[in-house]
This record gives sequence, C-alpha cells and structure tokens, in this order.
Amino acid sequence: MKQEGVKSNKRLAVILAGTVVAMFGFGFAVVPLYSLICDVSGINRANSNSGRATVADYMSSQVDNSRTVKVGFDITMNAGLQWQVESELQAMDIHPGKVYTVDFVATNHADHTIVAQAVPGITPWQATEFFNKIECFCFSQQTLAAGESRHMPLRFILNGNLPQQYERLTLSYTFMDTDRQDSLQIDTDGHEIIPKQQTATAL
Repeated sequence: MKQEGVKSNKRLAVILAGTVVAMFGFGFAVVPLYSLICDVSGINRANSNSGRATVADYMSSQVDNSRTVKVGFDITMNAGLQWQVESELQAMDIHPGKVYTVDFVATNHADHTIVAQAVPGITPWQATEFFNKIECFCFSQQTLAAGESRHMPLRFILNGNLPQQYERLTLSYTFMDTDRQDSLQIDTDGHEIIPKQQTATAL
C-alpha cells in the first residue's frame, strides 16, 4: 500500500510539473499569438501607418463612378484624455479609386499641453487593406497646447478591388494620451482601473 502511494505521488508530481511547464510556455506564446490575430483581422491595430498610400498609388488608379460606398466616421477619446475631436462629416458616399478629403478639428480642454496619438481602425476589418490613407493625423503624434484647436485633414482613397459585398465602412479613431501616467487610475490594491471610454459625435 505504501509503495502504491509513493508511485501515485510521483505521478501527480510529474503531471503538476508538466502543467506548470505548459502554462509557462503558453504565457510566452500569448503575445505573439495575439499580435498575429490582430494583424490578420485588423482589430486594435496599433500601427497607425497601416494602409498608407503614396502619390503614385492614387495617380494611376481608375475611378469607379458606377459604384458608391458609404464611409462613416467614429471618434473615441481614451479615458482621461481631455480632448474633443470632431469630424466635419458624419458619413460620406464615395467612389472607389477617387481621392477624398475630410476635415477633423481637435481641441485641448486641459490646462496643460498634451501629446496624443490617434489609432485608426476599419469596420468591417476585412476591408482594412482596401482603405488607403494618403494624408492623416494618425501618421504622427499630435501636440496641442492648453486651449489650442487644430484642423487636421484626412485624405484617403478606397481601392477599387474592395469586394462588392462591402457597401458601408466605418473609419474609427481612438485618441490616446501618450503620457500614460496622466490617465492611470489605481485602486487600493495597486491595480489599474480602466474607466469606460467616451465617444465623441461628429459635427
């Protein structure tokens, strides 16, 4: 009986050790796996230069006047960012292959200078590769002094190869304070509290 108990304990120890090793390996795999999923799906894509087009890209493109796609604009302020950003249009009908410009206005309501970064996203994510930005405030960080307002143009072109099934797209921007310490809220246990985000409406 005693010998069987020892063997059972050894088997349990081996199983537990294997579980720990597996969990340790999974911890290393989570980040690259998440990045891969985001790259494929376009979800939470942090690369603000993704979908960037050059002059040559749109100069040679053919405008498809027979097709119209509605593009909507959505703006979200990350918690703690005292900015207001509005687009001049809530949505617009566009023809693939044609260059369009829409203006955004950002205002810093804080009493100090803030440097922010806009992170873009396309819905549905399958259309991300067909939405090309020629000029965008999301290509670099934006600095606004206290009370300052700025017009920020967006120039874009929709690739004519966008599948016919996509008749409506939404371009979303999430604005985040690059100084994370200003927006962190800590609870009594020292954990970060993530408040709900505030969504700004278009003009």
